[in-house]
Amino acid sequence: MPEEERHGIRVHLDHLLSERGMTLTELSAQVGITVVNLSVLKNGRAKAIRFSTLSRICDVLQCQPGDLITHDPAEPT
Repeated sequence: MPEEERHGIRVHLDHLLSERGMTLTELSAQVGITVVNLSVLKNGRAKAIRFSTLSRICDVLQCQPGDLITHDPAEPT
């Protein structure tokens, strides 16, 4: 991966879904986002996320953005 694309952003969607006993398919239906797009986010391949999408995910999972996404500059992907 080119150096300018490296980042230390970590997405904890698997952990949050597991804690809530929810599947990606269930989240997709409740948030109104395709399973494919949520999978891209979950697997750390997303290059961006809209605030409206982040807000809907947080509403459904009853979490804060910092519960879903963290930054660890020591470990670029």
